[in-house]
Amino acid sequence: MTSTPLPSSLDPEIAARLKRSADGLVPAIAQQYDTGEVLMLGWMDDEALHRTLTTGRCTYWSRSRGEYWVKGDTSGHVQWVKSVALDCDADTVLVKVDQVGAACHTGARTCFDADVLLKNADSGVSSVDQ
Repeated sequence: MTSTPLPSSLDPEIAARLKRSADGLVPAIAQQYDTGEVLMLGWMDDEALHRTLTTGRCTYWSRSRGEYWVKGDTSGHVQWVKSVALDCDADTVLVKVDQVGAACHTGARTCFDADVLLKNADSGVSSVDQ
């Protein structure tokens, strides 16, 4: 992404705090608000964050398509925003959502269940070592 198609209406105080990647994006982690389940990772620029904050639905920037997408517009698997927070370095956004249906494009509830690399942290042995 070299630039976003629209100028952003993000609050200037929030925009000034954000630490973006070279392409103007910040990672946005979607987490189920009531269970803590980590659902997915998407990317936001200033305008996607503004839309997320003002519409109550998660809006992301698609790096592959070069356009904004609102989670659930085509799938019906909506993310209703409950809270939005920046991490301590202001380079990652945590969006707590009420996920309706699958979060993953594969149809799974979460993007993180399919490939578990370390099943038992107490064992000291990862599945990579086995």
